[in-house]
Amino acid sequence: MWWNKWSRQEEKRAEHPEAEHEKMWETYLDVRHSQLEWERAHLLFQEAAGQDQIDYAIYMLEAAERKYQINLKQAKELNMNGAAMYREEIRRYKSDY
Repeated sequence: MWWNKWSRQEEKRAEHPEAEHEKMWETYLDVRHSQLEWERAHLLFQEAAGQDQIDYAIYMLEAAERKYQINLKQAKELNMNGAAMYREEIRRYKSDY
């Protein structure tokens, strides 16, 4: 049963390689963005002073961690290669300038 599901997914990928690549690129950018959000939330937590700021920072940190986990899970489902996507990010950045 799982084999059939996997085979259908592979067939869909073979039919639309550009669309699949674009989906991977969007997912990669989502992961990078959520990683930066998590880092900012971590800094906010470290700088928090007073109970209200600490409570808010904890809330933001937990939300950012969950979002990051969700995006990483989606990337894993797509069998993304992070190193290859990072090289593409560098290549795209260089071609823009």
